Amino acid sequence: MIRVLFTFLFVLAGVVAHAQDVLTKSNGEELQVKVLEITPTEVRYKRTDNPDGPLITARRTDVFMIRYANGTKELLSGASALPATTPAPLPAGSTTTTSRTGTVPGDEESMYEEVQLNGPRLGFTVLSGGVATKADKDYNVNPFLTQFGWQFETRIFRLDNGTAGLLELVPLIGGLEQGKFLPSLNALIGIRGPKGLEFGLGPNVSPTGASIALAVGTSFRSQGINFPVNFAVVPGNGGARFSLLFGFNSRRR
Repeated sequence: MIRVLFTFLFVLAGVVAHAQDVLTKSNGEELQVKVLEITPTEVRYKRTDNPDGPLITARRTDVFMIRYANGTKELLSGASALPATTPAPLPAGSTTTTSRTGTVPGDEESMYEEVQLNGPRLGFTVLSGGVATKADKDYNVNPFLTQFGWQFETRIFRLDNGTAGLLELVPLIGGLEQGKFLPSLNALIGIRGPKGLEFGLGPNVSPTGASIALAVGTSFRSQGINFPVNFAVVPGNGGARFSLLFGFNSRRR
């Protein structure tokens, strides 16, 4: 009976070990993990020694290979992901002493890769103070307006810690629910942090005049789709415009 029990435990341990994925990093480190998702820029996994622990995200360029539990292998970084201790050979006749050692902080190819994150936007704007008075007098609109438009967003760089620089152009049409056509245009320069929190600042042009727009927001990600939420303030004319916008987008190069 004891021999049967030990045999069962041995087989069970072998099955559990075989069910693990093996993630090999560019520096040669191997991890026993369960790979959950692979995107064009990231690999998301959990460690098998802590299955109830946090979801871990690694840059795709930091992962050399994944060996799945079923025995198949997938190379992610290709020839650009060499172990840090094994420099790639230099071209014949080269006089430089700098050797490439794989993915390192400051990898310009990924840092300055432009990514398009365009998508629709909808929401509402609330007018206050002198802005509401001017809008009522000149355009006969209520201080609450719906907004519909499109956000053209370009990520111009991304640092190794996840911080990204953004350029955003957001044309909107407001007041349709009141039978009005009130266009506005926002051009923002922004920064998005590693956790998704973003800030932007830039000019705003509308029928009421030109001003500066200040925006803050974040994004939620599901199944490869981003769902941004942004709040903007445009001061001017003794009052301000407060806008809350929602939308969605997906990555495009």
